[in-house]
Amino acid sequence: MTDRARVLVPRVLVIDDEPQIRRFLRVSLDADGYGVIEAGDGGEGLKACVREKPDLVILDLGLPDRDGIEVIQRIREWSAVPIIVLSIRTGEADKVTALDHGADDFVTKPFGMGELLARMRTALRHRVQVEGAEPVFVSGRLRVDLVYRQVLAAGQPARLSPKEYDLLRLLVRHAGKVLTHRHILREVWGPAHEHDTQYLRVLFRQLRQKIEADATHPRLLITEAGVGYRLQILEQEQPE
Repeated sequence: MTDRARVLVPRVLVIDDEPQIRRFLRVSLDADGYGVIEAGDGGEGLKACVREKPDLVILDLGLPDRDGIEVIQRIREWSAVPIIVLSIRTGEADKVTALDHGADDFVTKPFGMGELLARMRTALRHRVQVEGAEPVFVSGRLRVDLVYRQVLAAGQPARLSPKEYDLLRLLVRHAGKVLTHRHILREVWGPAHEHDTQYLRVLFRQLRQKIEADATHPRLLITEAGVGYRLQILEQEQPE
C-alpha cells in the first residue's frame, strides 16, 4: 500500500500479547485498507490509545500485565472509541462483563476474518451515528466519508495528514457552528496545548490548501475573527 493510501485509512489499535495474532491481524487488516497499531500488553495499549487516537480498538482480555476489563474501563474514562473484544473466553458472564464495562462487541477466538471485518464496519458506523454526524458529509466541492476516512475535493482524493484529518473530522461533526480556538486545540492536540494557537493557524493554512479551490479566498473553512473557525455548509457542486 502506498504512503498516499495510508494517510486516510481507518486506524485500528490491536492490543494482544500473542505475536501470531497481531501479525495475522496486521496482514489481514492492511489488505482490507486499515492501518494497524500494535501493543503487546495493557499498559502499552493504553499509551498507544492516547498517543495515536485510533478509530477502533481490538482488545484481548487475557493480557500479561492486567485484565482487559481494566483496559476498557481506563479507555472509557476519556474516549468513546469503538472497542471490540477478541478473546478465547466463551462464558456468557465474560461477555456480559465486557459489554457492561463499555465494549461495543465481543468476538470469540478462533474467529473468521469476514465476521470480524463486518463487526468492525458496524462499530465504526455506530460511532458516527452516536456523534450525531451523517456517515458522509458533503459541502460544496468537499466530500468526507467519516466511516472510511475518505476525503474528496472536487472529486479528487485529498492527501491529508492524520492531524489535518482529525481537525476536519471535528469541524464536520459541528458543521455550520463556530468552534473556539481553545475547543479545537483541546480536541485535536489535548488539554496541554489549549493555548498553542500557532499550531492551529498552520494546520488551517495547510488544510485550506488541500480542500479549497482558492486557499486565499476560502469558502469552506471560515475564520471567525477573535473567536475561532467554522466549516461552512454549501450546496453540493456538480462535477463538470
